[in-house]
Amino acid sequence: MTQQLQINNVTKRFGGLRIIEGFDLELQAGARHAIIGPNGAGKTTLFNMISGWLVPTSGNISIDGKNIAGMSPEKVTEAGLARSFQKNTLFEGLSVLESLRLSIQARSRARFNFLAAASSFKDIIEQACIAAEKMNLQDVLDRQVKTLSYGQKRQLEVAMALACSPKILLLDEPAAGTSPAERTLLMQLLNELPKEMTLLLVEHDMDVVFGVCSQITVLNYGRAVVTGTPEEIRQNEDVRAAYLGKSLDQDGGRHE
Repeated sequence: MTQQLQINNVTKRFGGLRIIEGFDLELQAGARHAIIGPNGAGKTTLFNMISGWLVPTSGNISIDGKNIAGMSPEKVTEAGLARSFQKNTLFEGLSVLESLRLSIQARSRARFNFLAAASSFKDIIEQACIAAEKMNLQDVLDRQVKTLSYGQKRQLEVAMALACSPKILLLDEPAAGTSPAERTLLMQLLNELPKEMTLLLVEHDMDVVFGVCSQITVLNYGRAVVTGTPEEIRQNEDVRAAYLGKSLDQDGGRHE
């Protein structure tokens, strides 16, 4: 089967500092894959290269066979990939609907129609509402972002990425800072996304990783240490000692 996302021998160096070294990953459409590892392992740098925010020093990154390495974030989005960020990048004074609408308009031809009223963009409003519903935000569309709970803001970040109708969705620590209840809801919402959509997560919370993903890659010092199923990762002694902590069985899988 054709791979939807291919990362081949990707390396990133800043001067003499090596962040990512010879990284390989292939994902078929509909994959649910997580990348885990300690702080400083290179996870966010890897995401920044995939999404166009950094140019690889060497190697290729392809979507459906098209090399996107070095493309701008806008061109990467046009190729079918969207992402959320580890820290909220929201406009607190906008409403949820306005945030979603602007996310869609930024990637739509409608942004060049300066004479049309924003309320006339019916298709864009409809897309925004669909994205909101996928992240359980349909009842807060008119609320300002600053009035949302932290968990709802994280859901909005994901909804704004979904509003771009991506084939591939990158989520950079989507559960960071959320409460147990918010984390449970987020997992449920991610598991309800269309099965044909490919998810690639960076996440420290192992409950989320094990609850959402069927394959996990462990990254350390810029290199892939091992890739396997959640059970294989749970049973790998080196991974348990280095990343999951000795209390894995007692705390339900929480990363320490």
